[in-house]
Amino acid sequence: MLVEWSEFAEEDLDYYVQYISRDSVFYAQQFGERIVLATKRLQDFPESGRAIPEAGDDALREVIVQGYRVMYRLETHRVLILAVIDGSRDLSNPKNQPWDSN
Repeated sequence: MLVEWSEFAEEDLDYYVQYISRDSVFYAQQFGERIVLATKRLQDFPESGRAIPEAGDDALREVIVQGYRVMYRLETHRVLILAVIDGSRDLSNPKNQPWDSN
């Protein structure tokens, strides 16, 4: 299955890589590679992530990488990466739900 990144998700990943690189370029690179590798696995196992509990929609799923939530929408012929967010972020407020912004 095809895996595509939304512009929003790409910006999220870039932000976190840049943030981590302030302390360590090495760890920032490792973090970015782990996120990308996790999304590549979705090509073969698109349903491997859990349904996002706050979403209430089985097509909205996530994989957890180092405490970050990589959120995606499972579609008929592709997986669309929607967002990469810090796992501690509160998503109970409807205005904070990244799957609505894509």
